[in-house]
Amino acid sequence: MSSVMKTLLLNPPSFEHFDGGAGSRWPATREIESYWYPVWLSYPAGMLPGSRLLDGPPHGITPAQVVEIAKDYEFVVLFTSTVGFHSDLRMAKAMKEKKPGIKICFVGPQVQIKPAESLLASPDIDFVVRGEFDHAVVDYANGKPISGIANVSYIKDGKVVHNPPRPLLQTEELDALPFATDIYQRDLTIEKYNVPFLLHPFVSFYTARGCPALCTFCLWPQTLSGHAWRVRGVESVAREFKQAHKMFPQAKEFFFDDDTFNIRKDRVLALCKEFKPVGFQWSCTARVHSDYETLKAMADAGARLLIVGFESGDPQILKNIKKGATVEMGKTFVQNCKKVGIRVHGDFIIGLPGETKETIEKTINYAKELDCETIQVSMAHAYPGTELYEQGTREGFLKGEAVTDAGGHQLPHLEYPGLTREYMVDSVNRFYDDYYFRPRVAWRIVRDALWDSHERKRLFHEAVDFMKLRADRKRVAKKGVQKKVLVNVPEQRSSSVGVASESPSA
Repeated sequence: MSSVMKTLLLNPPSFEHFDGGAGSRWPATREIESYWYPVWLSYPAGMLPGSRLLDGPPHGITPAQVVEIAKDYEFVVLFTSTVGFHSDLRMAKAMKEKKPGIKICFVGPQVQIKPAESLLASPDIDFVVRGEFDHAVVDYANGKPISGIANVSYIKDGKVVHNPPRPLLQTEELDALPFATDIYQRDLTIEKYNVPFLLHPFVSFYTARGCPALCTFCLWPQTLSGHAWRVRGVESVAREFKQAHKMFPQAKEFFFDDDTFNIRKDRVLALCKEFKPVGFQWSCTARVHSDYETLKAMADAGARLLIVGFESGDPQILKNIKKGATVEMGKTFVQNCKKVGIRVHGDFIIGLPGETKETIEKTINYAKELDCETIQVSMAHAYPGTELYEQGTREGFLKGEAVTDAGGHQLPHLEYPGLTREYMVDSVNRFYDDYYFRPRVAWRIVRDALWDSHERKRLFHEAVDFMKLRADRKRVAKKGVQKKVLVNVPEQRSSSVGVASESPSA
């Protein structure tokens, strides 16, 4: 063994076209094929000489190919997810059979929520890392004894050992990490990454970790990234922005994939001052708290689109989920975005606590009034580790654990008196119909595609995929999810069951 273990950082192909947990907040097979960047894995990859970041799904790498590639490495760091956990265990077993001496570590919210259960699920997992794993896996690859590595859980003498936690990385430590984009250039093909509402190709990276918002359904702030908002320095972000602009001349935009980008006005203004001279467009996640001055500065600095989680048009539901925002705030925010010329991709969720047939209609009408350029409508989904999961268990509206069909598509599992899963699935479909089959909205989409042949092709394929899965999900809801359950694992992240491509809901 060399002084530094030859390490493979792996985002596994748990299912065909699966967008796994290494960068995706909602790991699933998308209704419209989409892939987020494996940002979390890029940092240790940049700290380990001779390492490789292997992002299986977007690059079309099969499980068998992964096993073959892994035999050339001594240490594998696998970012798992609930829906892909059993598939990932099979892959770990195959890697051990191919090369018995290989060491395998699982990371991600799945193993953070229930580390003991994850370890006991398979002898092929050597250890797991709870929470931020940047330095833990690097320490191990550099030969540090596992007993002395913070955040690690492992089995010793038949018992699960949990090492003490490691403090969350702060600004100075985040700034010391390598740039994610350096590893993208080394190991990834950016043209393989597609998200329907972002320009293609795009490049995404983080400017911060964590989110102080208390939304009950959002898993990452309740597990992996935390509620403590920890930022990179403005100078560090500006250097990566400027470097990536030169590094990827084919990119059409950058995306800041923070849990929420626009939390603090002074930092947004400082970043915009650095971005503006570059003259390149970007998009980001956002909450509805930014004022006109902030949005104007963002637009002047190249901001093209904001992903915003409005969730519901019912004030009480927003209180139930601790959204920390109101319907009126959403209206004012979108009006100001329109004034400064920033597009909005609005996220809405059907099936949150307090949902009724009447509140669904409120949300549909609210979305129409906001009139965002594009929307995503999801069915509420509760994973263990979230307040929504605990509430669902306590109040009885959680009808079984998080489940997927045989292709890795998430299925509905929440139900309320007088509001069945079938009705909610139908409501999601009707939501899209009522929203998009308005003449001015349809024209808005077609207009953009008319002048761009690439966008025309993409729009056609996305429409075909969407209609196919829409019909399938309706059949599943009608028959009940039991017949198509693949995964029923008692841990992992909260998210939504999307009928369109999933995205973070800020």
